[in-house]
Amino acid sequence: MKAFVDTEVRSKLADPMITAAIIGANAASMALTPNDIQTLDGQWKAEVGKGSALIKGVAENATSAVLRDYVFSSAGKITEVILMDAKGLNVAVSDVTSDYWQGDEEKYQLTYGVGPDAFHVSEVEFDESTQTYQAQVSFTITDPATGLSIGAATIGVNAESF
Repeated sequence: MKAFVDTEVRSKLADPMITAAIIGANAASMALTPNDIQTLDGQWKAEVGKGSALIKGVAENATSAVLRDYVFSSAGKITEVILMDAKGLNVAVSDVTSDYWQGDEEKYQLTYGVGPDAFHVSEVEFDESTQTYQAQVSFTITDPATGLSIGAATIGVNAESF
């Protein structure tokens, strides 16, 4: 699964549009305090399924549409894609996540928090949101112009397709 993500997916997420979206999100979230992040995360959790402006701003942006296309074109191998900024906040998602802040989870902490070459593969588990057995393969996203870490990506991989 790691090899699949490394060879088939990672290059797609090096798209300049995706880099620009993460850099823009970093600029927007730079001044957020930990309390602000907790408040936004709580708001997201309370509004899942209700179509709030916060959720729509992430789930319905152009980058999220590109991620949905990646999932659709994967022939069932990819179940979800999540892009996170430098604080671990959702930038774009192929499907609405249960929370807005991924910064307290391994998918972010063991990638962005480790450095530009970091990869993390979770255990295979049944995922309620996708109704599949999947592993989450996560990696750090870097700015190709600077080589600096700017965010992270998580790819839900359907374990049954491998």
